[in-house]
Amino acid sequence: MITISEKAKERIVQLKKDEALDDSYFLRVGVVGGGCSGLSYKLDFDNESQPTDQVFEQGDGIKIVTDIKSFLYLCNTTLDYTEGLNGKGFHFINPNASRTCGCGESFSV
Repeated sequence: MITISEKAKERIVQLKKDEALDDSYFLRVGVVGGGCSGLSYKLDFDNESQPTDQVFEQGDGIKIVTDIKSFLYLCNTTLDYTEGLNGKGFHFINPNASRTCGCGESFSV
């Protein structure tokens, strides 16, 4: 399962409103090769599901979708959002990551 913190939910709802996206759009998360630790997170809105997508629905109408390959790296991950002094934005709390880079945008397993 992939979960979303309350702060991340609030920000996702606000971003959908700002971009005038209707309820057919969901949050697509994924993992791609690259970054200083080998793998990077990818996060975007999408409205086209694929047959092998894994779908997780949270309260407030939030739907998270990921492809099966990315799910192997993201299982039990929490998406969070911070506005702290160390940087503003989404970050992944991934128990599968054995190492992350200093900026938190890439990881390795």
